[in-house]
Amino acid sequence: VQLVESGGGSVQAGGSLRLSCAASAYTFSSGCMGWFRQAPGKEREGVAAIYTGDARTVYYADSVKGRFTISPDNEKNTVYLQMNSLKPEDTAMYYCAADRRYCGLEYSSLFRYWGQGTQVTVS
Repeated sequence: VQLVESGGGSVQAGGSLRLSCAASAYTFSSGCMGWFRQAPGKEREGVAAIYTGDARTVYYADSVKGRFTISPDNEKNTVYLQMNSLKPEDTAMYYCAADRRYCGLEYSSLFRYWGQGTQVTVS
């Protein structure tokens, strides 16, 4: 299983970015895809997760609710994270994760597969 993130970059506060995570060798339509982030000196935290089987079971961190949207494209085996109204505190390395059983934000270690990350910097 390979997860490849893209879409990171530098943006001014209030701006938007869309992250993509393409999955290969993974049964995308019946598992969980999540986005996590880690800022320097801070612990990894969950941002958003979605059960791709129905696309209705969705989790968001309180800090991003109303600003970020996670969405899957099962035909492309890709999950997106649309990030609007970005703030400097959103600056972090963002990681995509996948797991066939666990879906949530509390226990990131339960996600079996991880991408290499994409950097988001908000100034």
